[in-house]
Amino acid sequence: MNNHVIKEGSIFLLCNEQGDIVPESDTGHGLYLKDTRFLSNYKLYINKKSPQLLGSRSNKSYLLSTTLMEESKDRGAIEVIRETIIYDGVLYERLSVTNYYLDSNEVEISLSFDADFQDMFIVRKYREGKVGHTLDPIVEKGAIAFRYVGIDEIKRTTYVTWDYEATISEDNKELSFQLELSPGQTKYINVNVVPLIGEKALPTLHTYTVALQELEESYSQWQKSNTTIESSNEHYNKLYDRSLQDLRMLMDDIGEGTFPVAGLPWFAASFGRDSIITSLFMLPLQPAHAIGTLRTLAAYQGTKYDAWCDEEPGKISHEIRFGELANSNQAPFSPYYGGVDSTPLFLILIVEYVRWSGDTSIVHELQTNIDAALDWIDTRSSTNDAHFLTYHQEASEGFPNQGWKDSSNSIIHENGQYAKSPIALVEVQGYIYAAKQGLADIYESMGETDRAKQLYAEAKRLKQQFQDRYWMEEHGFYCIALDENLEQVKSITSNPGHLLMTDIVDEQYRQIVATRLLEHDMFSGYGIRTMSNKASGYYPLSYHNGSVWPHDNGMILLGLLRNRYADDAMKVVSGIIKVSTQFDGYRLPELFCGYDLTETDKVIPYPTTCSPQAWAGATAFVMLQAMLGLIPNVLAGKIFISPCLPVELEYLTVHNLCIGRGTLSFTLKRDTNLAAKINIEIISNTTELEIEIQS
Repeated sequence: MNNHVIKEGSIFLLCNEQGDIVPESDTGHGLYLKDTRFLSNYKLYINKKSPQLLGSRSNKSYLLSTTLMEESKDRGAIEVIRETIIYDGVLYERLSVTNYYLDSNEVEISLSFDADFQDMFIVRKYREGKVGHTLDPIVEKGAIAFRYVGIDEIKRTTYVTWDYEATISEDNKELSFQLELSPGQTKYINVNVVPLIGEKALPTLHTYTVALQELEESYSQWQKSNTTIESSNEHYNKLYDRSLQDLRMLMDDIGEGTFPVAGLPWFAASFGRDSIITSLFMLPLQPAHAIGTLRTLAAYQGTKYDAWCDEEPGKISHEIRFGELANSNQAPFSPYYGGVDSTPLFLILIVEYVRWSGDTSIVHELQTNIDAALDWIDTRSSTNDAHFLTYHQEASEGFPNQGWKDSSNSIIHENGQYAKSPIALVEVQGYIYAAKQGLADIYESMGETDRAKQLYAEAKRLKQQFQDRYWMEEHGFYCIALDENLEQVKSITSNPGHLLMTDIVDEQYRQIVATRLLEHDMFSGYGIRTMSNKASGYYPLSYHNGSVWPHDNGMILLGLLRNRYADDAMKVVSGIIKVSTQFDGYRLPELFCGYDLTETDKVIPYPTTCSPQAWAGATAFVMLQAMLGLIPNVLAGKIFISPCLPVELEYLTVHNLCIGRGTLSFTLKRDTNLAAKINIEIISNTTELEIEIQS
């Protein structure tokens, strides 16, 4: 059975197609806040029976609408339209009950509910641990409060209210509403569910109508404040709009500004790598989206050595959790620091934010964090003679592999043996180079020449030794990593594709890398695989060894764009557009299987993918940047545009692209006489920057 998920702020609902939270479900249905399940059972009955499902949809990201009925054949039916939203800390549900009989009817609508307050890790069967205890519920007129005190000594409450007269069962777990309906009459029942942590006061409860209006206005403002597009290809239009809507849903704030959580349902949390890459991809939407991500990660930057959670001074967190197990230190996730790439990517996001916005105040604001991150990179890199940044699992309950391919079998030698750590991933060295080079550019523009010279020199040294260590002459490509002995791990993978956005690759090798990624064993027709289908570790259903990840292709697209490899970039864009048409609502999945386009007539989904997933959805915005051939550098006073379009598009119009202190709107259109030529018409430009159009 398919599930629905809607989210607003830190609260999300995972339920079945009928809108029910089914306690015996193995998919973890529930209403969640801060990694805790506040509703574990919530089912609707009509006259004590499970109703028939007529249809359900959550295509608006913030609204779940379900149509149910109980029918008496050839006589009539009772219809219930169940509309559910989350707004300002409250789940609002409106039940519209209509009598489609020719005579009056008495109808009983029942709602069963319960709250187990389980930690999400326990729900997922990912971790176990000591937990707290429930308190007796408090029953009031029109309300009931389920209560729990965790082993972390934090009180959690699920507060349920309703506005129609009801009877409550003896065990306080079922409400029954008796409705008398004349023919064609509709009556409404409103139910609100409020998850509360600690002694937080009950928020203002709105009517369903007011809450929906406020939510719709919020989404409308989001649309207006971001770059919008229209093109000749309806598939790309729908992909872009879906992604724009999903990214609004995935934004959260844990005290330092809004940032994108990784994905739903199980990764509704700050993930260093995921949140950074998503924010990097969102720069064409609105550069300011990066600020909340940077401030949040800076606030949780490592300050000490703690092997329990892989924390080290200056290291950027990998994952931040607020559930009972993390709070009581039974799981090393408050935060967990086991990600080797989050720290250099944090610096890259600062660099790219400044290039898009021209706002160097963020550098001043986060200077201490920048220095700490650079110190961590240099200190960690000094642990081997080659001075490459490596990772090694210290936390007993952490991750053995700590790049984006973090499954236990993802770093594998040609002979099928797993590489042993410390491991130096190829793309991580590129990230460091890009971070230091980019920061040096910024410091130079700010007049801090000594700091700039030092970073330029460090980047140069890294680049000088990189080629010899990572280039596989016999394969004409870069290896995925160096193992504990600094020996090459010679699998052919997508990781070296990330190097193209970093400039660490010497110019004479860049086209070689791009061409290799688009060869048949790597490019499935839908996207670039994580591993060559000729490699010993390949299989198409693997999580990291043969599947295709949209965000991985997005990172590669940034490099193809940077090097103006337009034809290669457009092959990737075309592939992802094809993929989007085969998933519900044009929502790109976290990943999909690596079968070739010539092998199957449709994309084979990966069985346990997260959807929506932030960096997958945000890939649609990188596709836009690639088509525009857009590279802004506000500090240099220029916007570089090298337009290209995939075969699927004849024109593309971009509205309110935010760069610097203004916006840019323009249209790309394929030349009617020369298909390879793309004409550009500037509609408006308030950026006060020079536009340099390159063919």
